[in-house]
Order: sequence, then structure tokens, then C-alpha cells
Amino acid sequence: MAWQLQVAKQRFSALVDRTLSEGPQVVTRHGREVVVVVSTEEYRRLRGDDPDLKEFILRGPDLGDLEIERPAAPSRHVVL
Repeated sequence: MAWQLQVAKQRFSALVDRTLSEGPQVVTRHGREVVVVVSTEEYRRLRGDDPDLKEFILRGPDLGDLEIERPAAPSRHVVL
């Protein structure tokens, strides 16, 4: 649905509710589409705010405190 700017200002709460329930809403000024109102979730998805793999790993817990032991036996011999 397209909302005229004056109507969108007067019924902003309804505009927000409809955006959340039905998806992006277009606002027009003088008959021309000027903005689209989207939910925060949709905005972040479109913007790509999800961290890349490197950022995701760096945000994880510090693994330096783990006590990891390796077996003392030598690794197996592989013939190629």
C-alpha cells in the first residue's frame, strides 16, 4: 500500500503496525514514491549487518584458557 506523506504523518502508528504485519510500506509525496518504511529486521538483512566469518570467530569466547593435550605417540605414516 502507498501512503501519502500527510496520511503517513497523521497515522504513523498504523504505518508502523502495517509495516510489521505486512512488510515494507511506500510513502509518496506529490504522487511520487519517496521513501519505503521497513522493519528493523528487514533493514539489517538488507544492509548486511551480519558479521562475516572472521568477525564471528573473533567475537567468540577466548580459547586461550583451554587445556588441550595432544597424544605423545607419533603420527601415523602415510604412503602416497
